[in-house]
Amino acid sequence: MHIHSRKAPTFKESTVHQVRVNWQIKAILPVVFVLLGGLLLFTVATITLRENDRDALLLLAGAGAVIICGVSIGALAYLIQRPMVELQEKMAVISSGNLDVAVSFSQSNDEIGDLGRKFNHMVQQLRESRLEIETMHRTQMSRAEHLATLGELATGLAHEIRNPLAGIAGVIEIIGRDLPASSPAREMVKDVRIEIKQINQILSDLLETARPHPPLLMKSNLNTTVEHAVMLARQQILSKPIHIEFQKTPDLPEVEHDSDQIHQVVLNLLLNAVQAMEGSGTITVTNGRQDECAVVRVADTGRGMTEHQLTQIFRPFYTTRSNGTGLGLSLVRRIIDDHQGEIDVTSEPGKGSTFQIRLPFIREADAAQVA
Repeated sequence: MHIHSRKAPTFKESTVHQVRVNWQIKAILPVVFVLLGGLLLFTVATITLRENDRDALLLLAGAGAVIICGVSIGALAYLIQRPMVELQEKMAVISSGNLDVAVSFSQSNDEIGDLGRKFNHMVQQLRESRLEIETMHRTQMSRAEHLATLGELATGLAHEIRNPLAGIAGVIEIIGRDLPASSPAREMVKDVRIEIKQINQILSDLLETARPHPPLLMKSNLNTTVEHAVMLARQQILSKPIHIEFQKTPDLPEVEHDSDQIHQVVLNLLLNAVQAMEGSGTITVTNGRQDECAVVRVADTGRGMTEHQLTQIFRPFYTTRSNGTGLGLSLVRRIIDDHQGEIDVTSEPGKGSTFQIRLPFIREADAAQVA
């Protein structure tokens, strides 16, 4: 899909005059001129008219006062009210979604002109930001369509691969039983079993990513869920110089969660931490409470991650391992999102990584029902 973007129209400001005059002076000048003119006429009339013409003189003075007031009101309306009315009209147009507007009084070299120029600049920035957002949206939609197509294709392939894989596993099992105990081929059969198990796990992760199921939420002890994952991870590292410590909070309230899915999340983080270590190391798992959320932290002393890796690790199919699928952490994030929780990671190359999961004790929907 090709993405086209149009360039936002620009409004060129006219050259501002070199002499800058404040709008207050502009508003007063007409009044001053009229006053001076009226004073001059009044003086002339006083000198030329006779005493019995005082009534005409007073009438003339009154007319001059009316003219002065009219000129003052007209000047203020032209210099101040007209730009404000235009500004209100343009803002109404913008509120309707049309950003192709600009005010005309930005040409004035005074405070009103400053307001107009800043307004036009703001609208220009809004227009550019909207075009950028629209471009990003089209890009994301195109990428989502592409991933959806790949997901459907991968799901079909996963089902097609699983059936013959099960047959291969059965044949290997039979061959392994028939081999003599001293046969060197037993080691090869063992390796094949491990590879089949790995392929099956990849297919399971792929199907889980393509067709996720909502969590079955129940209030239960989060300590128990995490402890089971820790015990299973310890069984898988018996031959490695890695130690897993578990620090739980005994008085932690029950948390509404899907114990199977959170077990999968914690186990995935533990296995990732094990694979991030070269040689000996320690993984520390802690349960606790922070505000209205239960917190699970998984910290390791592995090789850590760079800033670029931290921004990519939750994306599907992104992995830092040569034999990884890049689906584990994307599944982790989706499960935590389904629980209305949060997951954060901090890491530094050579100093390990720490994943923190926050799960609310009471979900938003349940809290609204209680209220």
